[in-house]
Amino acid sequence: MRAFHRSTLLTSLIYTISVVASGAVTSNFVSGPWSLSQHGTTGIAGLEIAIVSDTKALIYDRVEHNPLHAHNGTLAWGAEYDITTDTVRVLNPVTNTFCAAGAFVSNGTFVNTGGYPVTLTGDPITGLQGIRLFTPCNTGNCDVFENPARVRLTSDRWYPSALRLDDGSVMVFGGQVGGGYTNTLSLNNPTYEFYPPKNIHGYNGIQIPSQFLKDTLQANQFPLMFGLPDGNIFIVANTQSMIFNWRTNVETRLPNIPNGVRVTSPYSAGAVLLPLSPATGYTPEVLICGGSTLSDTASTSTFTTQFPASKQCVRIVLNAAGIAAGWQVETMPQPRIMPNALLLPDGRVLFVNGAHSGAAGFGNFKDLVGQSNADNPAFQGLLYNPAAPTGSRFSQADLPTSDIARMYHSSATLTPNGTIMIAGSNPNQDVTTTKYATEYRVEWLSPSYLTLPRPTYTGLPGTINFGTTFTLQVTIPSSATGVTVSLMDLGFSTHAAQMSQRLVHLVATLSSDRKSLSIQAPPNAMLYPPGPAFLFVLTNDGVPSFGHKTIIGTGASPPVDEGAIANMLKATNGPQAAALTQLSPAVGEGSLPAAPP
Repeated sequence: MRAFHRSTLLTSLIYTISVVASGAVTSNFVSGPWSLSQHGTTGIAGLEIAIVSDTKALIYDRVEHNPLHAHNGTLAWGAEYDITTDTVRVLNPVTNTFCAAGAFVSNGTFVNTGGYPVTLTGDPITGLQGIRLFTPCNTGNCDVFENPARVRLTSDRWYPSALRLDDGSVMVFGGQVGGGYTNTLSLNNPTYEFYPPKNIHGYNGIQIPSQFLKDTLQANQFPLMFGLPDGNIFIVANTQSMIFNWRTNVETRLPNIPNGVRVTSPYSAGAVLLPLSPATGYTPEVLICGGSTLSDTASTSTFTTQFPASKQCVRIVLNAAGIAAGWQVETMPQPRIMPNALLLPDGRVLFVNGAHSGAAGFGNFKDLVGQSNADNPAFQGLLYNPAAPTGSRFSQADLPTSDIARMYHSSATLTPNGTIMIAGSNPNQDVTTTKYATEYRVEWLSPSYLTLPRPTYTGLPGTINFGTTFTLQVTIPSSATGVTVSLMDLGFSTHAAQMSQRLVHLVATLSSDRKSLSIQAPPNAMLYPPGPAFLFVLTNDGVPSFGHKTIIGTGASPPVDEGAIANMLKATNGPQAAALTQLSPAVGEGSLPAAPP
């Protein structure tokens, strides 16, 4: 078995901001050069990625002419990637996963929702109402489950978002009923729904209207969604934001993004819910960086791929005082559009992928680069230290520079080993070798913390219920004087969104002999929604262990309301193909690939 890429051992310095206390946020980071390597190919474009186990990543693309084929010779658009061996196993979704959303439910099953029509395989079933279930296994024979006649969304959704809730279910929010560079009144699906379906707010198993999704036209594809520790959801789309109480269906509007910067597709920014810590009472704070001030209503025939993206970063603390203070503005060293924002186990934020000018999509602007609406790839990442003083939070001197453009339809994710997996890029109508080409190569970023001795542990339970205490057997490097624990949802990566990504610092006590670590589980499901998690033990120097997978909660399925399911099936139509293709533009973003001759 191939080992994870490890960078050459380098002399590293420890940058210390504060003393580590039990349950406190570690502010110690390993400085020094990172390394970058390229090994492995995905076989399908890495449009959507989720880490599903200690060693496997789930990858979805759209239906297009990928080199990877299923055993029966048909095109492949789903795969399981072994991140230890770089081997790929074909998966077999039925419907088109193009521009879908994704999240895990409480029992560990990954739910992929929405998509687009299938036009290359002869299958008449579209993916717009698709629900695809993948339950990870160790046998190598698990596959995608679909039953569109019964397990489906209530309505068509292309470019939706998804978020795991504190009852273990998934909320699917927004999207379009057909293709287009931006959302419009005729394409908009200004509703949300749940999987499994719920009987709630007078809508028994069916979609529920959202005024916010009407007000945020036309740049509200892939809304940014963050589950808050009080059970509410913070949602941002276009230039607007709100706190949404999904239990009462109440929208509470918050201040707009400053300076007219749009932050959702096709003007995608990178965004994270910053780490939640008991030291701050789990006060939530959101960071959003990049985006664009391009119009969401003007004709794209006047737009140029050289229009600079935004340098703006904004933060807001989501309590009464923070909301009253509003968004706090910072400036990145370079403008960025379509960046992936990744939480690291040490609490820093890494931005990778995307471009410095233009916007998402393909085939729309007056001076396309190949088919891309964007140009000037962001070949070098950017680090953000949320604990540093304003004005000194950004750094990139230690980050390597890639030679692979990661434009529209790229993805990235933290891996359990602490490396960063970077894949995808395809700002094209179909597979192409022209600039910017369809990209199958995988890159691996190795942070400088991998150059130092790492803690290890054993004894992680398969499930960890809320409010309990569990003990790990640990081996701590002799240089370490203490440890912290980061519990992470690595999220679902697509279109610069990292859906459900989360980091919660847990209270932990190291035994006097340094051989065991007593850890308090999250106190409730609102702090960490029940479902998969990866647990990292970090030294006081900021060096993480391998992050092994567990399930927070009991591992039970989310609530199932058979009455709501029955009414959804009765009240809605199943997936249709013919009428939907009429909503697809002939060229540009949202157009359909040509069938093979």
